[in-house]
Amino acid sequence: MAFFKTQERTKERFSLLLLDLEEYYFEQHTAYHVTSPSTKENKIRGSFKVCSRSIIFDPDGLTEPIIKIPLRDCQRIEFVEKENNPFYELRPPAITVSCEQVIFIKESNIIAPYRNERGLKKLTFELEGWSKTEDVVQTLLQLHRASCLDKLGDQTAMIAANLQSRLARSSFDKNCFQSVAERPHMECPVEMVMPLVSNPGHVCVTNENLYFQPLNGHPHVIQIKLNEVRRIYKRRHGLRPLGLEVFCSENNLCSDIYLKFYYPADRDEIYYYIATFLENHIKEHTAESYMLQWQRGHLSNYEYLLHLNNLADRSCNDLSQYPVFPWVIADYTSTQLDLANSDTFRDLSKPIGALNQERLDRLLARYGGMPEPRFIYGSHYSSPGYVLFYLVRVAPEHMLCLQNGRFDHADRMFNSISETWKNCLEGATDFKELIPEFYRNDSSFLENRLSLDLGRKQNGTLVGDVLLPPWASDASDFLKKHQLALESQYVSEHLHEWIDLVFGFKQRGSEAVEAHNVFHPLTYEGGMDCDSIEDTDQRIAMLTQILEFGQTPKQLFTSPHPQRITPRIQNLTRSSSVNSAVGELSPVSLCEDSSFEDLTEESRKMAWANMGTLKRISSHKIHKEAVTGIAVTRDGASVFSTSQDSTLKMFSKELKEFQRSVSFSNMALSSCLMLADGKTVLCSSWDNNVYFYSIPYGRRQDTLMGHDDAVSEMCWFDNKLYTASWDSTVKVWQCSSKNQPSNKKNTFELLAELEHDAGVNTVGLNPAGTLLASGCKDGTVTIWDTSSYRTLQQVHCHAGTIHHSAFSPDSRHVLSVGDDCCMKVIDVQTGMMISSVKAEEEQRCFCWDGSSVLCGGHSGDLLLWDLLSNTVINRIPAHSGAVTAMWMNELCNTVITGGEDRQILFWRLQS
Repeated sequence: MAFFKTQERTKERFSLLLLDLEEYYFEQHTAYHVTSPSTKENKIRGSFKVCSRSIIFDPDGLTEPIIKIPLRDCQRIEFVEKENNPFYELRPPAITVSCEQVIFIKESNIIAPYRNERGLKKLTFELEGWSKTEDVVQTLLQLHRASCLDKLGDQTAMIAANLQSRLARSSFDKNCFQSVAERPHMECPVEMVMPLVSNPGHVCVTNENLYFQPLNGHPHVIQIKLNEVRRIYKRRHGLRPLGLEVFCSENNLCSDIYLKFYYPADRDEIYYYIATFLENHIKEHTAESYMLQWQRGHLSNYEYLLHLNNLADRSCNDLSQYPVFPWVIADYTSTQLDLANSDTFRDLSKPIGALNQERLDRLLARYGGMPEPRFIYGSHYSSPGYVLFYLVRVAPEHMLCLQNGRFDHADRMFNSISETWKNCLEGATDFKELIPEFYRNDSSFLENRLSLDLGRKQNGTLVGDVLLPPWASDASDFLKKHQLALESQYVSEHLHEWIDLVFGFKQRGSEAVEAHNVFHPLTYEGGMDCDSIEDTDQRIAMLTQILEFGQTPKQLFTSPHPQRITPRIQNLTRSSSVNSAVGELSPVSLCEDSSFEDLTEESRKMAWANMGTLKRISSHKIHKEAVTGIAVTRDGASVFSTSQDSTLKMFSKELKEFQRSVSFSNMALSSCLMLADGKTVLCSSWDNNVYFYSIPYGRRQDTLMGHDDAVSEMCWFDNKLYTASWDSTVKVWQCSSKNQPSNKKNTFELLAELEHDAGVNTVGLNPAGTLLASGCKDGTVTIWDTSSYRTLQQVHCHAGTIHHSAFSPDSRHVLSVGDDCCMKVIDVQTGMMISSVKAEEEQRCFCWDGSSVLCGGHSGDLLLWDLLSNTVINRIPAHSGAVTAMWMNELCNTVITGGEDRQILFWRLQS
């Protein structure tokens, strides 16, 4: 279904679109248009509508035209009493209007350009309900005086005063409540916003429903059940924080109602009241949370763009901020569309205006000689005119409203896909992008199904359906192939570049200049404070210019947007070492036996899909203090654990008893890990040392003394040991022996010392060993390149100590948890924080697959989080104190946890 519903010929012909832009419809009265006063039969019954700038008479008969009389063109408006009306003795009082222009609309009930008749005319109307006639005349005279004022600001102020007076004298009719038990919470005057028009009235929110009652009774009272609301958004409207949009569906871009308030405080109060009903069943999504879903393939490119538009204040109810989508195809001449050929696609790293170098050179030459404020493009990529250019065949009345009752010249209409694309490439002022309808299933906007007379082109042909490219057999086929192009490999790999231009860090500032992405300053949020302009006429003119010109979306990202994770990601050309390190992690490079790798990966996916079935197998209290680390031999037979009681203990899984207890010093052990040979366990200690324990010999094998404060955690890869310490360093050591540490002392060579600004509490490597992530006591996560030991990203994530951090299996993201009760996800490639979750309790340790997280909480429970929705899927009772250590096997079906309650718990997924 298109965002604009296809308009059909129905008995209800009147629409707010018949009004001028920014005009209000105040009241209506049943009346008769007296076409000839000599006979009583020559009267046409209909509705007499009083508007802020015009009179509209809507006849009951479908063959009669709607009559519109601009008040500014009226010479005289009179009240004619019965005794002054000699033609018929029982004739009621009448209203006579002498005017210089009458506009006829929908003649023969056909949507077509309006017909204007000029010259002095006198029209007579008789209202049913004699007593109202004189009051209506007085209202018309007042509005007529406002329309004739010289200054636009004075006109607007007088009309606004009339509207506010009407709203103040009326209130919401509580007889509209659906239940006598409903309790009103708040009521205030608002305007319901629709494309190009708005309708004043009253909003009332109760303990059950949100109501909107139009001041004029058109069309009816709107009711929305609060328990059906799924999303609400604060909106900018007219560049001011006055809008509120309410959705009763999760994925639809079209809202159920869009309200404009007169005061931000009223808007905010209703927003927060409705939000209390949302808390029970839905979490508010952020751009970062949607990004994570998109990156991991849980959202299509189309769905992700819809969500970004929505978060950036783009609404189908506001044509100056209509959702914007990119041109993605550059080939509209071939007979076959080859989506495997990169030449088929538009360069998404450049704005439309920069795709043609010759045109760009001319624009940049003008830009260089322009005084401040400078801009490259004098027109925008999205504006009300461009939206209706595409939608004129399904929204003709909107186009007529925007263009004072006329369609555009036939040769300038949306006639051909290829010609429109060509003009966007070559036109001096044409830089428009597309709208969502190009990627939906409703092809009506490409076809003249209403048989509209849109004019005749210079070559003599009538404007009909849009001419499609040769590779499309019909409009439906065009949309289907356009959708495939949007979801194609090429677009998936490059869409983030377009997002940087429209929603991201290349939207403003020096990055925008470098990307040749600079538009008129009035199009940017905050580019002009209209309230600071004292002259009312100038302020209104400026606001009108901004709204008609189009607006740049709200900036959602201030750092480079991450690329989508796609199967072919490793084949892309990359320059930075972080990209190179991440790019090495494709399935092909990780394992030559891809079938085995695929089988293992499938097993992991199945395990995480069933993680909620995790069941405790056994529990064992083998320590005297909190457990700090867990390591398991390759065969899974023996489990080693470290504790603050300064001991390393070995537990036999088969015998279900601990077999060894080793003490290296009188200070706590902070972590342990098993080397790949399965014969050596490493233990880090608060006494600044790392101890090597030989399992076959049952004794301490070596001691590494390399820090000035406690060693907090360590990791091992390819004979290199990485040790993190509270002395604010991570040290990298090279082992002199091939597979295991030598029995000799001092066999480790210090390769690098990675300095931090605070004590390092956690450290971890990605699966390929090319990246290192460290988490500090000051809340900072740092990502390092292990080949050059240089910093790739440094992000301050948490308000306090980071307990644990780890890479996702594909190395695209780093997850961290801290004592601020937050879980943060960082994109490795860009350093952007793409997810932030505030938990009810502190999380101490975790395992994750990139989308789901199994956390150990301060309460002792295991929490299964879905990061894509930022919700807890399952809570599993575990320890009687905080969970302090966690281990998971390669197939992700076995888990071991340790806690402050000194216990080791064994868990397994249920089949």
